[in-house]
Order: sequence, then structure tokens, then C-alpha cells
Amino acid sequence: MRSLKDWSGVAAKGFAMGAADLVPGVSGGTVAFITGIYDELLSTISGLGIGTLKDLYKEGIKVVWIKYNLSFLAVLGMGLISAVIALSGSIHWLQAEYPTELRAFFFGLVLASAPLLSREVKHKTVRKYSMILLGVLIAVTITSLPPAVQSNSPLFLTISGAIAICAMLLPGISGSFILLILGAYTPVITALSNFDILRIGAFAVGALIGLLTFSRVLSRILKNHHSTAIALLTGFLLGSLHVLWPWKKQIEMLYTHSDGREEWLLGNVLPNSTPNEFILTIASVAIGAILVTVLDRFSRS
Repeated sequence: MRSLKDWSGVAAKGFAMGAADLVPGVSGGTVAFITGIYDELLSTISGLGIGTLKDLYKEGIKVVWIKYNLSFLAVLGMGLISAVIALSGSIHWLQAEYPTELRAFFFGLVLASAPLLSREVKHKTVRKYSMILLGVLIAVTITSLPPAVQSNSPLFLTISGAIAICAMLLPGISGSFILLILGAYTPVITALSNFDILRIGAFAVGALIGLLTFSRVLSRILKNHHSTAIALLTGFLLGSLHVLWPWKKQIEMLYTHSDGREEWLLGNVLPNSTPNEFILTIASVAIGAILVTVLDRFSRS
């Protein structure tokens, strides 16, 4: 039974997930892992389905609410939505004014998370290290793919929604980045800005199907092959570092937002900032790493 303090912690973790999801290249799944709620989130989502509707009809909403841990999802969701509402303007401002420092912060956050996550890999064998390497290669390959040809077909958006939500469940792989690769980012943003119900609905249906399906598969894998799966997910985290590398150059303009902001395809470069900017960037990496370490110690205590 959770106390009020516990529920406040769940809401705060949802808030952190929402803040992370606002930054392209950062996964809310990464924050779920860091804050220690990944297993519960996955098992709760994977438990939903047709059986939930049957129980709702037979036993009522009160029984279903408790049986399927919906309080957890509701509080986490409220925290996530609160972050999107409260921080979207600030995050966009930081992305526009201090993009290098913002990426550096998340770089430090993810870099410090990988060894903490790898603690759960029991009996570190050659096979486990191979899975970490495989995870790195998969993450780097996926996040290095060029953007595909854009399409606003409802069927295409349904498929894109299913794939993107699967990525969001994996630490280290950003759903928004997957949408960019698929060529669905601009159509989705356009549909949202134009309140295109047909295409928003198609994307939402795909996301729901992907969420309920992939969460079951991932939950089963973690249950039966926990250490091996954690090793692979550690690799995903390490592989995502190249996306979060602070120093970038603009390669190709992908999309112009309604407020004039431009979305660019970026490539990594060597540090090219002034000494003061370089120090600020390194400090941002350190802050991200320290924050993760403090959160880890707090959650374990």
C-alpha cells in the first residue's frame, strides 16, 4: 500500500519522464529505468487488454481499478502530462538557446545510468557482454538511419504509431527520433497542429496496439531472461549516447514549426565551442551524472 509520499514520488517520476520525452533523442523509458519504475510500468501496461474490459463489465470499475494497478498509471500519467504542459515552452527555449548544454545534461544522465543498470546483469559472462555490444550496435544503427520519404496516409501513420510507441518503451531509443527516421514526424506534427482527427486517430490507434502488444512481449522477455534482457537494454542506453553527443552540426532541414522553429537532421562534430562554453557543457554533463547518482542512492534508501 503506497503512502501519500510514495504517490508523490510516482508523480515526480512521471514528471521527469514527460520532461525527457520533450527532448528529441531522449526516451521516457530511460527515465523509468533510472527512477526504478520500469518493471512496474511494463507489467501494468502488459496486464491490460480484453480481460480488463470483461472484468469491468462483470466486477465494476472499483475492482478493476485496484486489480490492474490503474492508480499507478493515473498518477504517473498526471505527472507526465503536467511536465508536457509546464515545461514544453522552457524545453523548447533551452533547445533554441542552449542546445549543446541541454544535450550535455542528458548525455551525462544516460552515461551515468548505464553502469547503474548493468548492476542488474547477474553473472557477467561473455554472452552477456555480447548482448551489451549487440544493444549498442542496434541503437547506433537505428538512430543513424536517414529519414524516409514522408507520407500522411492514415495506414502509414497507424504503423508509425505502433513502431514509435515500441521505441518509447525501450530505454535509450527516442520515439520522436524514430518518427523522424520513418518520415512520420512532420505528418504527425502537422496533424496535431491542424486538429486532423482522422490522422491523429490513426496514429493513436497504432500507438495503442503497439503499446499493448509490445509491452507483453517485453515483459515476458524480462521475466524469463532478465539478465540477458538487461544487458541488451544497457547496450541500448550506451548506443544512444551518440544521439546525445553535445556538439552537432546541421545537415538537413526537416521541418519548420508553426512558430518558426526549424527541425534539423544533426550530425556529430568534435568540440568547437569557446573555452567558457566548453566548461559550461562539461559542467552540464557532470550535473546530469550527479543527478542520476543522487536519484539512485535515494531510491535504494
